[in-house]
Amino acid sequence: MKALKSLAWVAVTATVASLCVAALAELQDSGIAAGGRNPVSGVRLALYAVGAVGVVVLGAVHFRLAGVVTSIARQLAMPGSGPSHEVKLAGMDELSAAVSAYAAGREGLIRQLSSELDDLRIRSRLSERQKRHTEAIIYSLRDAVVVVDEQDRLVVANEPAAGLLGFDADARGKPIAEVFGDRHQEFLEFLRQSAQSGVEGTRREMVFTLGEQPHVFDTIVSCVYEGQKVSGVVAVLHDITREKEISQMKNDFVSHVSHELKTPLASIMAYSEMLADGEADDEETRKEFYGIIQTQAQRLNRLIEDILNISRIESGLIKVTKEPVSLAILIEQQIGMIQKYAEEKNITVTRQTPIIFDQVYADKDMLSQVIVNLLSNAVKYTPPGGSVRVATEVNEAAGRVRVSITDTGVGIPEEELEHLFQKFYRVVANNKHAKGTGLGLNLVKQIVEKVHNGRVFVTSKVGVGSTFGFELPLAAVEMAAV
Repeated sequence: MKALKSLAWVAVTATVASLCVAALAELQDSGIAAGGRNPVSGVRLALYAVGAVGVVVLGAVHFRLAGVVTSIARQLAMPGSGPSHEVKLAGMDELSAAVSAYAAGREGLIRQLSSELDDLRIRSRLSERQKRHTEAIIYSLRDAVVVVDEQDRLVVANEPAAGLLGFDADARGKPIAEVFGDRHQEFLEFLRQSAQSGVEGTRREMVFTLGEQPHVFDTIVSCVYEGQKVSGVVAVLHDITREKEISQMKNDFVSHVSHELKTPLASIMAYSEMLADGEADDEETRKEFYGIIQTQAQRLNRLIEDILNISRIESGLIKVTKEPVSLAILIEQQIGMIQKYAEEKNITVTRQTPIIFDQVYADKDMLSQVIVNLLSNAVKYTPPGGSVRVATEVNEAAGRVRVSITDTGVGIPEEELEHLFQKFYRVVANNKHAKGTGLGLNLVKQIVEKVHNGRVFVTSKVGVGSTFGFELPLAAVEMAAV
């Protein structure tokens, strides 16, 4: 019976040994699936391998003991009697008791090994799940992410990185020199230098071609450490092209504003100093100086108001008071304001018969500013003897009204039409015809499109004239939407 018990322990030992071997195979497969890097540390894996070998050796010892016990049992089964036989039986009892005690002592070890094996399996699954979760986060980022190991092989790269750097998804595990080829040598060298230097984070602006256009990327490369050793590098590339453009626009804006503010201020200061120095001897000269100072002060005030209005509209802080407004009445009022200026240049301003149902839901003061800006530009850039015509068209089916202001002025080159509504933009060829700040048309666009959900448009031909205008929803349509 004792021999049979030992044989049972042999079976248990063999089973545990097979489980350990299977677990090691599973861990090895998990490491291969993870890109050649086992999620369990090499030290732990080695310890469990030694444990598995120990269990196998223990099974072999049990097997040998079982053989001895079986042989002795066979001898005991043979007929015999006497003191010698009794001594043999006593010795066998002692041996059987020793074997049982030995097996019982190893039972706890086997249970411990089995428990640790189960724990190792759980840790392996958790590590694999955590790895998949980390990769999912990387793949969901809009920034390009590239991970390279200590042997310069590509470990992880998300879709933005593949699209930017121009490689396929199957490039994973290949040397980055092979993946990039002759392209992006600057980026490749940056990765290698960062890995060699061991610096935790290095930043550099780099230019890459994206959609046939150069884009600027803020590139950050950080080293990955395992203990005190660099095991790879991670690169994150963030597209800052738009930020750079905005920064340049701000710089240009400040530069233009400074220039535009200095011009009227310089005139005001110069003529004020001449008045203070008594250079205006007669009343007529003094009136002339006063007139220049007043004109420049008004110009300065308009410039400041335009800048503030544009800033308020863009930031959404401007106060808007909308109400049903008749475009015919607004146009009539603004034509009256520029009539004197047009007569001084011998320019005829005409308008069609007012349309009755042309009401829009708008801020009256803002819309008046739009109309007067377009009318004053038309008169300003039309030579003496020319004409300006204002037309209104209502499309009830579309629920929109269209205002067009057509002049017989100098016209605008076709390639410059798309830039007309930009801040501070002025047509170079027309600078000699009239002065301006380049903010009027931008303000028109902001008021029409951002505040009133409309649309501005322009057509022009050099030497023939231009047509500027805007479209707005009819009041009935706009108020129904509200």
